[in-house]
Amino acid sequence: MKVLVTGAAGFIGMHVSKRLLARGDTVVGLDNLNEYYDVNLKLARLEQLKHPAFTFHKLDVADGPAIDALFAAERFDRVVHLAAQAGVRYSLTNPHEYIRSNITGFLNILEACRHFPVQHLVYASSSSVYGGNTRLPFTESDNVDHPVSLYAASKKSNELMAHTYSHLFGTPSTGLRFFTVYGPWGRPDMALFLFTKAILAGEPVNVFNHGKMQRDFTYIDDIVEGVVRVLDRAPQPNPGFDTASPDPAHSWAPYQVLNIGNHGPAGLLEYLDALEEALGKKAQRNYLPMQPGDVPATFADTTLLTEWTGHKPGTPIREGIRRFVEWYRQAN
Repeated sequence: MKVLVTGAAGFIGMHVSKRLLARGDTVVGLDNLNEYYDVNLKLARLEQLKHPAFTFHKLDVADGPAIDALFAAERFDRVVHLAAQAGVRYSLTNPHEYIRSNITGFLNILEACRHFPVQHLVYASSSSVYGGNTRLPFTESDNVDHPVSLYAASKKSNELMAHTYSHLFGTPSTGLRFFTVYGPWGRPDMALFLFTKAILAGEPVNVFNHGKMQRDFTYIDDIVEGVVRVLDRAPQPNPGFDTASPDPAHSWAPYQVLNIGNHGPAGLLEYLDALEEALGKKAQRNYLPMQPGDVPATFADTTLLTEWTGHKPGTPIREGIRRFVEWYRQAN
């Protein structure tokens, strides 16, 4: 297959690209290499993708004509759309970037998939769409109409936009709601990276909501396995879809959304304990209130993912953190 991976210089994008290349696919990577975090890390990830079957284009998904030209030239079989402006807290101060990248950029991808049809569009949604929901675990059939950050709202919008294109133009699409992804080559604005850097430097770590947080921490290899298995199985229209009592997870169109999480949340303090153990060093803990736009707990019900693909994520936190620390020590 010829697969487009947008955000190929990103954390998940690099790992997905490597996996697709390893199994023999041709991969075209796209990334705008923006300065949201250190570009050198993105360039180092691209070095990991040097392969005869990989080509890279420095493009912005918000550039509609450039995206159309790329699709016209390459004629992709499948698309993995991971490019987005990430981060909940950044959306509080830079809201326009989320509309440009996550809404306009996604529209450009949808339009390109419409005019140059693909077998399957798999795109990154987020656990943040569950917003103010408090019933755990989160299931794809839950209502997600109460986002608590613009980032979350942009991801919910992506799901709605994808459904519209699946309905109107028959574009098979799957939205993947990622739950707190961590591991080697991770983003430096994420907790594990920030905690590790601070502990090794002897600096305090910021622990929000006074540590009363739970996250469904999901190791990168589990995410990649899920993405690739989903990519290989496009959704079909559900002829039995009940329009009188619609299930948000499915549709009469070739559309679905799926959770990818570890199906077992851990407390933030447990996460920090595991990191201290892997580093062999204690953290100075600076306990702070909850941040605006954040939520106290996430927990993924991954039943639909397992039923659809046979994949059941489950890398233990201590194992995943140990692998991250090994990578971090080698990389720094």
